[in-house]
Amino acid sequence: MQEILIRRNRFLKTDTAAFYSANFYGYGQANNPNCLNTLKNDNHHKWATWQLDAAKKQVMQFLAHDLFEIVRSHESSRLTICVVPRAKKECTYRPNQLLFKSAVCETIRQLHSVEDGTGYIRRHTDTKTTHLRNPMPDYVNAGSLPYPGITRQTCHIASEVKWADILLIDDIYTPTINIDEDAIQALMDAGANSVTFYAVAKTVGRY
Repeated sequence: MQEILIRRNRFLKTDTAAFYSANFYGYGQANNPNCLNTLKNDNHHKWATWQLDAAKKQVMQFLAHDLFEIVRSHESSRLTICVVPRAKKECTYRPNQLLFKSAVCETIRQLHSVEDGTGYIRRHTDTKTTHLRNPMPDYVNAGSLPYPGITRQTCHIASEVKWADILLIDDIYTPTINIDEDAIQALMDAGANSVTFYAVAKTVGRY
């Protein structure tokens, strides 16, 4: 697991400590954590149930190791774990398209001194899915690209985040996209005491 600093920018007011476990080179590339692509299970994919189950198991292996280390070393006696929501309204996704969030939920049940805040950020308005660069048949990628404040304007953030020390989790962190930076700032604006960020993988190049 690597530690980095997410630098403040027009989306984020203060530098934020962050961690990631693997480099993300692109689906099918050597040493790429392809399980993250599989768990997205976008509409053009036709993954079998056993493939989704295998990918979820792989992701949970990353999570189990890394979250234990972060929770163990964090100065707070109790971390609240939240998840960056997918781009569209949560109700529009099938359960097998929310398997990353499910993997986080199942993993944190094995941890001590954490609060399950995986439902504390819920998307109520569609935004553009940034990892889908090409048009797809029968799919309209509606919504706005990231802009400062997009999380606050398109998500419901639970009041429980106020005063909480939060570990915010995403599957892939891509610098310059700024979805994660904006989500961190939204939690701080909602009154969080602190926010630490973790992604299973960090994009290499192409940004």
